[in-house]
Amino acid sequence: MNIAITNGLLLMPPAFRGGLNAWSRSNGTPGSPTWASADNGALVPADQDFGTCLEVMKQQTTTSIRFMGETPMIPGVYLRVSARIKAVAGALCSARIAGWAGNGSRAHVNGLVEVGPTVPLTTYGEVVEISAIVGVGSRRGVDMAWGTAPVYGHFGLDLVGANGGAFRIESIRIEDVTSAFIPSLIDWVDVRDFGAKGDGVTNDRAAFVAADQAANGGWILVPEGTFFINGNLGLNSRIRFKGTIRTPASTSVSFMQSFNFPTYADAFGSETLGMKKALQALFGYTDHVALDLCGRRVDLDEPLVVGNLAPDLTGFSNRRVICNGSLSAKAGAAWDTGRWSSAATYDPAQPLRLSNVPAVAAIEIGSRVIGNGVGREVYVAAKDVAARTLTLSQPLHGGAGTRSYVFERYRYLFDFSGVEQLSRLNFVDLDLNCEGVASGIMLPPKGEMIALRDCYVTKPKDRGITSIGRGCQDLLVDRCQFLSNEMDLPAQQRTTIAINVNANDVKIRDNRFVRFAHFMVADGGGHIISGNHWFQGDGSGEGLRFAGLVLTQPNVQTTINGNYIDNASIEWTNEHSAQPNYTGAEFSFGGLTINGNTCLCSNTAPWFAWLTVKPYGTGHFIHGLTVTSNVFKALYGEIDRIERVDTSIADLNYNNMRNLQFEGNTFNGVKSYVSNPLMLQHNQVTPSAAWILPVIDGLPFKGWAKSVQSVIAESAITNSAGTQVESAPWIQTEIGTSRRQIRLNWPSAVRGKVCVYARMDRPQ
Repeated sequence: MNIAITNGLLLMPPAFRGGLNAWSRSNGTPGSPTWASADNGALVPADQDFGTCLEVMKQQTTTSIRFMGETPMIPGVYLRVSARIKAVAGALCSARIAGWAGNGSRAHVNGLVEVGPTVPLTTYGEVVEISAIVGVGSRRGVDMAWGTAPVYGHFGLDLVGANGGAFRIESIRIEDVTSAFIPSLIDWVDVRDFGAKGDGVTNDRAAFVAADQAANGGWILVPEGTFFINGNLGLNSRIRFKGTIRTPASTSVSFMQSFNFPTYADAFGSETLGMKKALQALFGYTDHVALDLCGRRVDLDEPLVVGNLAPDLTGFSNRRVICNGSLSAKAGAAWDTGRWSSAATYDPAQPLRLSNVPAVAAIEIGSRVIGNGVGREVYVAAKDVAARTLTLSQPLHGGAGTRSYVFERYRYLFDFSGVEQLSRLNFVDLDLNCEGVASGIMLPPKGEMIALRDCYVTKPKDRGITSIGRGCQDLLVDRCQFLSNEMDLPAQQRTTIAINVNANDVKIRDNRFVRFAHFMVADGGGHIISGNHWFQGDGSGEGLRFAGLVLTQPNVQTTINGNYIDNASIEWTNEHSAQPNYTGAEFSFGGLTINGNTCLCSNTAPWFAWLTVKPYGTGHFIHGLTVTSNVFKALYGEIDRIERVDTSIADLNYNNMRNLQFEGNTFNGVKSYVSNPLMLQHNQVTPSAAWILPVIDGLPFKGWAKSVQSVIAESAITNSAGTQVESAPWIQTEIGTSRRQIRLNWPSAVRGKVCVYARMDRPQ
């Protein structure tokens, strides 16, 4: 830096030959006597060493020469005051640079060092240079450190010592020497000083490497310009950008000490490109564990397709975190959904394959498969163009045949479909603002322990989190909020889904899901769904309500505990089965525990139920279902019951029901109290040897009355004469055309009141 150049300041005093009126014989302040009126000083026009110079006859112990102009004192600027002098006759003395410090009120600032080193003049005719450095900062090499109180100074020199000598002085110089202090003033190096061109064409990689080595723990400065980097680059020093860099797509750039989104956005001059290159480095270097957005909002013009950013990345299992910021999709053609139609052949013997697909080359991996016989959330996980086959995320229930299918490819903020396997990836404290333009996150085909924590997924166009394979194994979603893009639509018109999973052991905990078609479609087992609130109501009177949670594996081994299930239901199906009819070679519906939930509905159709079982094939039954300690409450209109079987495709086999526990639940606004075992009270008024109880509606799923746990007399059992009878009845179950009645058979005609505990299963 040179303030004479950068700020246009004139530092150099006028030469003596311009007149001595600008030079004071004391401190240099206005009104002080000048050398123009002195009788012991005069100009010498042609000295052999100095040309025109000032000759002084020393008559005082300290003879001063001060420039009367005000030289500014600027923080960070260092000035060198110098002069050349020689003794020509008489007594020898010493010389030094000296100054006078003035503040903003034009008063002297006391207590400062105002003189430089004293240099003796020992030989006549010898030219001696004296100098001193003055500045605000007290640094090594500064002779007069004045601090911030002075705002200007009067500078010159002093002759000190014996009087009577004659001395000639060349014009005094004042220069900006800040550049000499730059290595100690700042802790950065400029890449241009190491050969970087910044012309956008020349490969400046070597200059960046050299600057990194020279920074020695300090910063690298990238000044204005476009710096082309070809070849992977890793910098250990912190870095700051005024200009930008440009690289081929395959070149990875890692700022190891400045690894955060703002640095990458500055480096590449684009938020989208900066985010892409930061992700490329995140998965390319083991030094980086977390990509911190530093609270910034990232406006994305296109999806972040990680497989394109890192084409060599096939598997990655080191912990990685993307955190602390917001991503927002900006409308544009890059977010348009891809759509293709094609015929294909399905064979249940190869349940995850579509073959003979003419349009296989065009269909993108990650496309959702739509068509007859296709369950919800079936995706293309891989393809073989040569063989014309597609690999599916789930089997199809429609059976063998050649059909026409539609394939839709949604666009995601984060798209990991091109990375074969990825584990231990964490999204933390992020706002994913899909803006009705994009979907949220597409998981890789394989992986485990991917987690979302304390995130917001807002207004996804189609999907929040999509699994196209087994990359959802052990998926963790904790304390997140998912807000639909279809808030104002009636429930039956919504199509968006917050989450789908195909693998096992998913934990969905303490989240909030608002007004999706479904909050989750889950295959696999071993899931824990706890502490969530899913709400799918609308403002319609007697409105339709649909499944919030869809379980597509019959034997789910899943716990649904402590949730707020609000105007939505749990739907349990086997729609992801290539052979949906029960054959005995598999488990049927079972392994589900629903405990301690608050279940609410309002303004809904009376046939709504919070639990629906929908078999996609014949012969299925329930063998293991616990529904306990839940609260069921209907507002603004009663509903018929809390559970039902959707028989639109097939009904259950009620003869094989076993191990269903419906107990300890609370019912409000529900017509049928449902329990298993179910307590029934029967008052037989007319004596009879065969008491036939009414059709039982309170057994779960209107199951058959298959067994009786106990019969307890609640009054005296008497004959027609009123005499008490001590005998007990024998029981017949599954009576009547509905098989939901019980007959109590007595040895003789009797009457009385009994309490019967009936079951619709036979625990085994």
